[in-house]
Amino acid sequence: MLVGEKSYQTVWMEGTSVFMIEQNLLPFEFRIHECPTYWDTCMAITEMVIRGAGAIGAAAGFAMAQAFLMERDQDQSLIIREAKHDIESTRPTAKNLFYAVDRVYRAGLISPENALVEAQKVARQDESDSKKIGEIGSALIGKKANILTHCNAGWLAFVDYGTALAPIYLAQSEGKEVFVYVDETRPRGQGARLTAWELFNAKIPHVIIPDNAAAYLMAAGKIDMVIVGADRIAANGDVANKIGTFGRAILAREFGIPFYVAAPTSTFDLECKTGKGIPIEERSQDEVLYQTGTDSNGNLVKVLVCSPGSEAYNPAFDVTPAKYITGIITEKGLIKANHASIKKLMEDE
Repeated sequence: MLVGEKSYQTVWMEGTSVFMIEQNLLPFEFRIHECPTYWDTCMAITEMVIRGAGAIGAAAGFAMAQAFLMERDQDQSLIIREAKHDIESTRPTAKNLFYAVDRVYRAGLISPENALVEAQKVARQDESDSKKIGEIGSALIGKKANILTHCNAGWLAFVDYGTALAPIYLAQSEGKEVFVYVDETRPRGQGARLTAWELFNAKIPHVIIPDNAAAYLMAAGKIDMVIVGADRIAANGDVANKIGTFGRAILAREFGIPFYVAAPTSTFDLECKTGKGIPIEERSQDEVLYQTGTDSNGNLVKVLVCSPGSEAYNPAFDVTPAKYITGIITEKGLIKANHASIKKLMEDE
């Protein structure tokens, strides 16, 4: 996607370093972050320098390749196993991370060079899948549509294009009149900070709304459809996504509004029978208690926004049961959120 006049991907690898857009600084500052070692890439994933299912997967794949490419004077197999464990421990919920690490790990057992080739393939596939999701999803959008999003599943969350935002980008390019209601997505504000930044740069009409305004807007008939991303999809169609997604699905069903999940097949976890088996990451309470913004001089500052002395609980994801989902937009087509549809989809892989 374009930033100014230059095209960027969210994450890429040159030599033995991984480069990524520093998303913690957006939308106030655009900076490229370099990770010289696999451990640096692990820390970038943990600290959400990079985030979003596909981008995490690509970064994790690159990290696994970095581990194979390391110069070492110890037992190689032990170092690689430890590196694999370190990478997989960074973010427990996103299936794409484990999918990418496993692919690159198996390739790296043949040779370090093979690991790098496979990591690049993972990244290119993520980009290609996202583009196809955009094409398939755009067909669901009418000539004029008001769309609600939650969190950020745009190009910043993937190598390029994104999932939930990809259909919106393509719809705009096709001349459709789209307007996006952007959930702020507390506590980290991925909607207000990242989705809004993407849409602004793409010149797509949008407005940021408080997370608790969705019901009011739906009741007023201002929302035609909801499109969200996913971090892991169970075999029965239950979907784990950013905390607050489940609430949007319940509201959409109450008001008869289509609720779509956009995700590549790498997000599906057939070994996880239902959403109850999806691990839910719990993050630092500081993400709830503090907010980051800019002062009058443009400097980034972190401020306490909650009652001093109080503690906070911060689950990063929730699980939306399949019955609330109108359909899942994949790179292979639109499917129902049920076991039979998902099984057939994955058998065709």
